[in-house]
Amino acid sequence: MIKILLPLMLIMNISYATELRIAAASNISYVMDALKDAYKKQEPETEVRVTIGSSGKLAAQIKNGAPFGLFMSANMEYPNKLFESKSALSKPRVYAKGKLLLLSMKERDFTQNIEAILQQNTLHKIAIANPKTAPYGKAAKEALLSLGLYSKLKSKFVYGESISQTLFFTLHAADIGIVAASALFTPKMQHLHNKKHTLMLPTKLYTPIEQGVVLLKYAQTQEAAYRRFYNFLFSAKAKEIFRVYGYETE
Repeated sequence: MIKILLPLMLIMNISYATELRIAAASNISYVMDALKDAYKKQEPETEVRVTIGSSGKLAAQIKNGAPFGLFMSANMEYPNKLFESKSALSKPRVYAKGKLLLLSMKERDFTQNIEAILQQNTLHKIAIANPKTAPYGKAAKEALLSLGLYSKLKSKFVYGESISQTLFFTLHAADIGIVAASALFTPKMQHLHNKKHTLMLPTKLYTPIEQGVVLLKYAQTQEAAYRRFYNFLFSAKAKEIFRVYGYETE
């Protein structure tokens, strides 16, 4: 009898497990593990599966029927477009605000002003995210336009299709890069978060990077489960995690 009951119990446990499929902007990859771990403590029977990519490409996949129940974008534009096209269940909401910083693997004198730093003769390749598909790239372009440097430096740009690819280029191929501040709060990168390798860009140089989350039509079959994770993103615990990784939550 015991031998029969054990397999039945395993089948029952599997049947009650819930899987959430989430599309998330590349900058969220740095904080996602911490969010998932915290949520797992609240919902141990729920598995959170995350697909990472640029916000623009993920939004296009969702519009074409990709099976995601929730979209965590790096801006509000793409979630709003999905809502307008009736691909979403409710209006998007800002869950965090991202920031930009300069990152160089080589030690530099970051006590100078930004214009002087970015016009150094030793800079031949500058990594930025693609402004057409990545909200952090759009913000980087705005910052450079505000500084009057965009046209002067354009020939040096190395474009990443996402902010995570931009970080990779900054670490391995470019002389300097404009990356998501959240990357520098990860355990592997914290040693670079100092005045010799990084400089936070003043937020007045670019439109605030308001990151939006939206429930999608795919969530309808498990709407209650998706809503629990959605609500978790606005909880005190999630906000604390976002702040640890360099985001603003108010």
